[in-house]
Parts: sequence; C-alpha cells; structure tokens
Amino acid sequence: MLGFLFNHKECQELAYLIKRELEEMLLDLSDKRIDYLVRRAMEERYSILFRMYARVAGPNELSKYARRRKMEEKHLT
Repeated sequence: MLGFLFNHKECQELAYLIKRELEEMLLDLSDKRIDYLVRRAMEERYSILFRMYARVAGPNELSKYARRRKMEEKHLT
C-alpha cells in the first residue's frame, strides 16, 4: 500500500482530474458499439477511479457518478 499527502489545492486538482475521467468513461460506457471485453476493462477502470474519487469527494458529489449494478448487467447482455 502506498500513501500520499496532498494539500487542499492538490486534492481539488486530483478530484477535478478524476471527475473529468469518470464523465468521459460514462459517455463511453453508454456506447453500445463497444466490444464486451473492452467494456469489461473500462468498467474495472471506472471502479478503480470511482473508489479514488470517493476519497476526495463528498457524498453529494459522489452520488452523481455512482452506477447502478442492474443497469450495467442489462447493458452487457
């Protein structure tokens, strides 16, 4: 396990970068043309980034990027 110490400004910057990446991934995950294996890899990456974002964002901000598991499973079939 690694640990980092960030000041407030660095936390804001990290949150901004992760948030933008999550938004891009949500758009890409809604594209039906993406292959199953690629989609699966994207979902794993999304999960990692979401957990990172959860460390620096508040609950209200975090709820905007939470995905529903049932919806994900429907889109995979």
